[in-house]
Amino acid sequence: MFESRRSVQIEWGDCDPAEIVFYPNYFRWFDASTAQHFGAAGLPKPELRRRYGVVGFPMVDTQARFHIPSRFGDTVDIVTTITRFGRSSFDVEHRLMRGDKLAVEGFEKRVLVRAREGGGITSCPVPEEVVALFSGAQP
Repeated sequence: MFESRRSVQIEWGDCDPAEIVFYPNYFRWFDASTAQHFGAAGLPKPELRRRYGVVGFPMVDTQARFHIPSRFGDTVDIVTTITRFGRSSFDVEHRLMRGDKLAVEGFEKRVLVRAREGGGITSCPVPEEVVALFSGAQP
């Protein structure tokens, strides 16, 4: 499976009064990591739109497991992988590493969507080329 990695420097504003990362920030970082994952594979959002008519990949389910806290000044690495494809959905796994320790696991279910004639959005099938790209081929 194709894997991407991005580093995040934890800033003062990311933390709560206990001086650890305020948990919603993990979800913000995971969202950005999913977009970065597509870019790292050569399919940034503008390219998805141009090639497949995809306007986005909204989240329909998310969860996290928190193992150890991260604090102001830490640099963490987020390792992202798409672990499963459905007809129009896909599952994303994020492993947030603090050094060699697993700090947080994040899980998302997302759906590819395109614009619907007359307004709004509708799900669309995941193109076979996208499945092949993330299922093993490194860009």
